[in-house]
Amino acid sequence: MEPMVRSFVFTEGKLVERDIDLSFIPMLLKDDGVHVWIDLENPTPEESARILEKIFQFHPLAIEDCLIPSPLPKIEEYEGYLFVVIHAVGFNRKAEHFQTTELDFFLGKNYLVTWHSEPLHCIQATLDRCAKTSMTARGSDRIAHSILDTLIDYYLPVLYEFGEDLNDLESSMVQTHFEKAPMNRIMELKKEVVHLCQILRPQREVLDRFARGEFKIVRPALLPYYRDVCSHLAHYEEMAESYRDSLNSAIQLYLSVSSNRTSEIVKVLTLITVVTTPAMIVGSWYGMNFRHMPELDSPWGYFGVLILTLVTTLWTLIYFKRKKWM
Repeated sequence: MEPMVRSFVFTEGKLVERDIDLSFIPMLLKDDGVHVWIDLENPTPEESARILEKIFQFHPLAIEDCLIPSPLPKIEEYEGYLFVVIHAVGFNRKAEHFQTTELDFFLGKNYLVTWHSEPLHCIQATLDRCAKTSMTARGSDRIAHSILDTLIDYYLPVLYEFGEDLNDLESSMVQTHFEKAPMNRIMELKKEVVHLCQILRPQREVLDRFARGEFKIVRPALLPYYRDVCSHLAHYEEMAESYRDSLNSAIQLYLSVSSNRTSEIVKVLTLITVVTTPAMIVGSWYGMNFRHMPELDSPWGYFGVLILTLVTTLWTLIYFKRKKWM
């Protein structure tokens, strides 16, 4: 994937210039009526150093957190800007694996710098909206909201895809050959949804700080919009929790049915042992081969023993039937 650095200049909410010479950015930032958005997609180390260190002069710790992947969302406030780590989520249905892509952005009064290593749907969608309407581009905080809103909304189809996989799993578990139900698959799906919950929870905490008006860079008029994003994320977190509960129930069902089938097998083996016990007793008795056994001299001894064996075995079966043990 080739490095890409895109720049967008907005005046009065309208996109007036794009892909400008980056050397003009410090001059543009001095004008309060101008808003600049710089998007870095898989940039080279030289491009990152030029923009983050030389042009905007961000704090070294923020730059370090930006360039090194972070497993969890976070937000840090520095003098004049906010540094935010957020994650976009995709679901590879073939591998049944959640894929997260980190999005870092620096939010200032009249600028927004976004950094990501892979193409993101929310970035392109926000750019398209900025080009079509001036409302989205009226302020860097509004552009940041549009990116976050699109990123969070994309969680819904991802969760739906995971839910379809979960429905397929539950359907396979009620088939005739339940003993072949993929227990490993259940555990893998549970691990994935736990991973998703671990991302959603701190991500909602980050957005809650925006929604509470904790940062002066976010204008009060935009707080309801950020609260709306938080409510969507809370709903998606509840969906993820419900999926985790369903997987826990599937595990319990699998273990319960497996235990019942094991009990049935043990029951059958026990019945076979008990039913054949009379024959074993008779055979053991006459297998002792003592010289003085009256039955051995009788011409009807063989038939007598055979009848005795059949009668005792039949009696055992009738007794089990009456007790409803078989």
